[in-house]
Amino acid sequence: MTEDGPTRQEEPEKDPILSEDVEVEDSDPGAPDLAGPAASPDGPPAKAEEEEEEEVVQFADLPLPSADEIRSALDWAFEKEDAPSEYLDRCTEHAMIVQEANRRMNLTKIVEAKDIAAKHYLDSWRTTRLLPLLGRTVIDIGTGGGYPGIPLALAEPNARVVLVDSTQKKADFVAETIAQMKIPNAEAIWIRAEEYLLRNKVDVAIVRALSSVRENVRLLRKVRHSLHDLIMMKGPSWSREVRAGEREAERLGFRLDTVWEHELPGELGARAVLVYRAPGSQGM
Repeated sequence: MTEDGPTRQEEPEKDPILSEDVEVEDSDPGAPDLAGPAASPDGPPAKAEEEEEEEVVQFADLPLPSADEIRSALDWAFEKEDAPSEYLDRCTEHAMIVQEANRRMNLTKIVEAKDIAAKHYLDSWRTTRLLPLLGRTVIDIGTGGGYPGIPLALAEPNARVVLVDSTQKKADFVAETIAQMKIPNAEAIWIRAEEYLLRNKVDVAIVRALSSVRENVRLLRKVRHSLHDLIMMKGPSWSREVRAGEREAERLGFRLDTVWEHELPGELGARAVLVYRAPGSQGM
């Protein structure tokens, strides 16, 4: 076996919609190319996933929650947090943009107001409370509808957040959203994460609902020296994923440093934030 892994096996089908449970089983022995199609030397992928023209939009006819419903759900989810009212207003604005766009393209399975508030925004907010992002450059890998990158950028205006996606229509949507919301410390790019990290160094790479621990570290194997810390936002089965990916993480030089567990309100489930030190990291 080389550093790049064994010969690629048949890749599992990838759900184009963000996983509601933020956890993935690690069962494929191969090394699927999770970030998308190959990129040209100048940046964007040569063939975008969005060219799959037969994709059925799952929530095309779903009634949209109102802004008042979203804001009320955020007040409920953030009841015990110290988030400013202005932050919740901005989250409401973003949620409404995403839910409207979700009727045109598959961005998220999370469509109920309380689920949106807790699983997208509270989960992201708590991550910023646990991790020092002040003055750091963060890459959100496979951002989809802008999660967690936009909530992170809103929560920490002194961090630079780069949101990347290999599907052009999703990257374009996030770029338009950033412009519409006037978020100065965020940018969205249509590119594979590996291609971006070949030419750029970041302090933190964050992954949410992309794949298993094992496959996430393999995704970054060629660019692992371009980042200091790898953050994975996971669901309640995080320990099983860590055990399944332990050998691969150690082989590639990723060291599990910290695990923060927390519960979402309303019995919406357990979450965990895994902090892996990348090779050569000096720590956070």
